[in-house]
Amino acid sequence: MTKAEQFDRATKLAMKGDLTLYDEIVHPDYESMNQRVVVNKEMSKSILSGIGDLITVGPMHRIYENEEFACIHRYSRVAGAEIFNSVMTAITYKNGKVINQQTVREELDYDPGEGQDWNWEDYE
Repeated sequence: MTKAEQFDRATKLAMKGDLTLYDEIVHPDYESMNQRVVVNKEMSKSILSGIGDLITVGPMHRIYENEEFACIHRYSRVAGAEIFNSVMTAITYKNGKVINQQTVREELDYDPGEGQDWNWEDYE
C-alpha cells in the first residue's frame, strides 16, 4: 500500500470510529490547520471520528508521492444534502509518519459521481 493509499484508508477508517491505522501512521507531534485553528493528533482524531455520519469521502486519486510528501485529490458529499466538494490534501512526512497536512476544499455545483464508474454508496 502506498503512503497516499494508507492515508486515505486511515482517514476513512477513522471517520467510522476505527483509529488503529491512523494512530499507526500519524506522528505524535502532528499539527495541521483546520478552519484557522491549529489541530494536533488527538484533536484530529476527535474531528475525524465525529464527522463520519456527516460526510462521505469518495475515491482517492494520488497526484504525487515520495518519501517525504504526498498530494491526493478526493471528492466529498455532505450527508442529507446536495453539497459536494473537491478536496485536495498535501501530506508531509517525518520519519515515515504524517507530521502535517494541508487541505483545500472547493464547493462544486454538480455531483462529481454522476457518469463515473463509482457511486457514493460504495463509500458510505
